[in-house]
Amino acid sequence: MLPELRGAFPAAVLIAGVHREPAQGWDGEVPMDLTRPDSLLRALHDAAPDHIVHLGAQANVAESFRDAHATWDANLNGTLSLALAVRDTSPSTRLLCVSTGEVYGLSFQSGLPLDEDAPLAPANPYAAAKAAADNGLARMAEAGLHVLRARPLNHVGPGQSDRYAVANFARHVARIEAGLQPPVIEVGALDRWRDFLDVRDVCAAYALMLRHWDALPNGAALNIASGQARRVGDVLEELVARAGITVRIEEAAGALRPMDLLRSVGDASRARALLGWAPRIPWEKTLDDILADWRDRVRSSPA
Repeated sequence: MLPELRGAFPAAVLIAGVHREPAQGWDGEVPMDLTRPDSLLRALHDAAPDHIVHLGAQANVAESFRDAHATWDANLNGTLSLALAVRDTSPSTRLLCVSTGEVYGLSFQSGLPLDEDAPLAPANPYAAAKAAADNGLARMAEAGLHVLRARPLNHVGPGQSDRYAVANFARHVARIEAGLQPPVIEVGALDRWRDFLDVRDVCAAYALMLRHWDALPNGAALNIASGQARRVGDVLEELVARAGITVRIEEAAGALRPMDLLRSVGDASRARALLGWAPRIPWEKTLDDILADWRDRVRSSPA
């Protein structure tokens, strides 16, 4: 997000809201904890922001099953606490909240790409907390909060944690290349189809939402999606082929999710019409960059 904002708004002062780790490359930072309203009030007072891009969440679906309470606390209570703090102390601030395409959940069982009018039917605790926050923000927009909601589908790219599938695949491939592990990769379900986007295309959409704010209806929700389904197993095979290695794939029962959806694809026609946005980074470049990133990480920290 930082390099995208630098390019889109070169005159802006960019301040990071920091919880645990220090910010790198920002113009300033303010400490804040989404679960503590007093922390949010101080951060808003100190930063006095014109716009906020709210990306803070517990975003791992598997973790949301292990610790649903923390997920609800961060994703629902934290989001609404931030919105209430903006309403009460900085009512002119514009709040861009990042939700998720996971809010459509069981509606994806139609097999069709879903637009923003599809029913919210979340299928896991992460999505349920996000859907509740999404609905809460819509109601607050009706009461005057300046807010937009982004609903991105699955996004990947260099820098992502290996807690997520594609990054985890790339980490294993890089380690096998380097001779640091046997040529075996344990996986969850591979016969799943997902709408994958490069994170840089997703961040470009967020910047366009900020730039076109005055032309968008207050409270609007916009899907950020490619409209194309890719099989998860095929993504793994593409990474392996790029490395030119031979591996054995083993299914790990512990990696399978309850209530996992077979196929999820979004329709981003609204974002295309209102923002002129479309994915620009070729899928091949995304995979090459992810693999290059993990090769660098493995070299610098082989353990």
